[in-house]
Amino acid sequence: MAVTQSLDEVSASSDVDVVVVGAGFAGMYMLYRLRQAGFSAQVIEAAGDVGGTWYWNRYPGARCDIPTTDYTFSFDPELERAWTWSEKYATQPEILRYAQFVADRYDLRRDIRFNTRVTAAHWDARANRWRLITDSGLQLSCHFYVMASGCLSQPKAPEIGRDWRDLTKNGHPAVECPFLLTRCGLEL
Repeated sequence: MAVTQSLDEVSASSDVDVVVVGAGFAGMYMLYRLRQAGFSAQVIEAAGDVGGTWYWNRYPGARCDIPTTDYTFSFDPELERAWTWSEKYATQPEILRYAQFVADRYDLRRDIRFNTRVTAAHWDARANRWRLITDSGLQLSCHFYVMASGCLSQPKAPEIGRDWRDLTKNGHPAVECPFLLTRCGLEL
């Protein structure tokens, strides 16, 4: 979609205090806290729903490698009582359901624009505001622009000195590990 307005023409009607990019666990918590503090906020999310990494990574066997209780939001004791994890290291579907449960419980989706990406951002020094344009043509203006897109938002190939895709066997990369004198798999 071609954007016909420049960043300087972003309408004042789309002004908010804060724009957050990402509706994973950090973005959801940021939105919750911003509301509690009285800020107007809009979250921009590329995915079709909340969950971040747990929305996108749906491969067979995906699960948490830390105790799932570490994912539990602790800002509300009632929330902690309302959700019970089925196992210590939950699977991706259960973690995603938890993120959706939190979004429903606190009505977070009303301030999240799904299937949307920021395509341009410009600091307007005269107005002391960020001017943003999204791929859907949505235009926003804000005082604070927060990136909660996470460290896992872009794939990162391992830096092993050659193309890791050449090392793939049965869908799992394998490389020689001379320090072990054995083969090992890389989790991507």
